[in-house]
Amino acid sequence: MSHKIMIVDDEPEIVSMLKQCLSLNGYEVTTAQNGEEALNRLQFQPDLILLDVNMPGMSGLSLCKQIRDYVSCPILFLTAAVEDRDKLQGFAAGGDDYITKPFSIDELGARVSAHLRREQRRQMAASVHFGNDTVIDYAGRTVIYKEQPIPLLNKEFDIIEVLSQNVGQVFDKEHLYEAAWGLDGQGNNSVVVEHIRKIRAKFTAAGARQMIETVWGAGYKWIK
Repeated sequence: MSHKIMIVDDEPEIVSMLKQCLSLNGYEVTTAQNGEEALNRLQFQPDLILLDVNMPGMSGLSLCKQIRDYVSCPILFLTAAVEDRDKLQGFAAGGDDYITKPFSIDELGARVSAHLRREQRRQMAASVHFGNDTVIDYAGRTVIYKEQPIPLLNKEFDIIEVLSQNVGQVFDKEHLYEAAWGLDGQGNNSVVVEHIRKIRAKFTAAGARQMIETVWGAGYKWIK
């Protein structure tokens, strides 16, 4: 079964070129020229989304924020220029990677393939019980406490996944950033700290025990 990819970009030439190349590589491709059109096509259930940041009307960042709570597939931003501040905004919105225009089609293909392989590995993992009524379903990318899911964004689950699969091991902020954000991770400390703060707040709201421990001066670990 081929993977399904959605391309969202207001430049017809780029959309046509990407669709042709990806289709030739065996992917099932659908396209949208703006955010509103993309929302109407989510029933396509893409395995990966290529999303232009700068579109008229609804921007790529706004679209990503709207769909991230119920779309768990990788979202790769396409953008003409990107600075560290822009990357932080994109990752905070729920994006997984940035591809800068103009780009090499070979590089884009490699990144698409890498993200899809990563998702496949996740889906093969089993559910793990951590006692105290906490269960992590790695295939479903869900944390469940007393049979109720804790609402987590994609990157929040990525951090939990890294820590919980290496119980007791200390990860510094740079390692967590690279593990969760994947390609081109720059080890930004502030975005990791903010995500862990939000994770802890959601565990508290659910009444669950805090599983992420701060190791001062070193990083974070998942409690045994």
